[in-house]
Amino acid sequence: MRYALIGCGRISPNHIAAAKANGLEFAGLCDIDTGMLQDKVLKFDLAHVHQYTDYHEMLEKEKPELVAIATESGKHAAIALDCIKAGCNLIIEKPIALSLADADEIIKAARERGVKVCASHQNRFNKSVQKIREALEKNRFGRMFYGTAHIRWCRDWEYYARAKWRGTWQQDGGALMNQCIHNIDLLRWMMGDEVDEVIGMTDRLNHPYIEAEDLGIALIKFKNGAYGIIEGTTDIYPQNLEETLYLFGEKGTVKAGGQSVNCIEEWRFSDTLDDPEAVKKQFAENPPNVYGFGHTPLYADVIEAIENDREPYVNGEAGRRALELVLAIYKSAAEHLPVKFPLINCSTLDFAGRFSNKIMR
Repeated sequence: MRYALIGCGRISPNHIAAAKANGLEFAGLCDIDTGMLQDKVLKFDLAHVHQYTDYHEMLEKEKPELVAIATESGKHAAIALDCIKAGCNLIIEKPIALSLADADEIIKAARERGVKVCASHQNRFNKSVQKIREALEKNRFGRMFYGTAHIRWCRDWEYYARAKWRGTWQQDGGALMNQCIHNIDLLRWMMGDEVDEVIGMTDRLNHPYIEAEDLGIALIKFKNGAYGIIEGTTDIYPQNLEETLYLFGEKGTVKAGGQSVNCIEEWRFSDTLDDPEAVKKQFAENPPNVYGFGHTPLYADVIEAIENDREPYVNGEAGRRALELVLAIYKSAAEHLPVKFPLINCSTLDFAGRFSNKIMR
């Protein structure tokens, strides 16, 4: 299967490694920054692969079957629509877009063109997450009471200075949209997906050089009667602390932690079907960074979805749901009101200038 990558920045090594692991034929690499492009060519021995600074030219000449989009978030939608028009299947880095209108257009265009779209929420493929999902689907939790997602990370001036688009409303959003959306996706997915309403608060406490939030807190009421809590920040000193997901049900309690919810740290079920200590030992990965190991199985799933004409495990609609929840938190925080679902029209640009008059103390 002919494969191309658009965007050779921070997350691109995971995509390249996953594509190689799955035996994809590299048709092209593209980035407007030739330095980043050459860096990946050298690191991954891709000198034989055609290189481009214009993805339109690459699509026309190489005609890839599968394209991964790993550019700044604000460009995902426009590039995705061009790729769909060219008949390409897609893996789109999170978030799928920065507005619900763009996400809807991607989903609609892909359906009309008959191509597959996958939102790259790779943590769904963590061994720990798959084990938890299996327990959920077997109803081992019983009735779900509530779940919590905590993302306590550090992002400093140097991180934002390396890419000027980060932290902007036009191209990124803040901590919730960029760093926390993976765990937000997992929480919504595990708690039944259907949200009734959200109450959110956001602030910019420690990053005066960005436009968006570095702290977001939210309460969620799900339509099944369960509740959710989100706490996400990039203000932790002096380095990343944890990313955890708790699920509390009538008959089960689970905690997933580690760098990217890649370890099961608590496993308690009334059915006693398995040994908690054995589960914790078996489902404990130690990835080299917060991106984890999920890209390789995500790619395998997308390839199989294309070959068997089925939906990817994490499809465009899943990407839209994660985006919707983040935007709803932004909207609630900006308006100081609960936000009911579904959320129809909303974009990060709706919140431009939100913290412009913020005085750092």
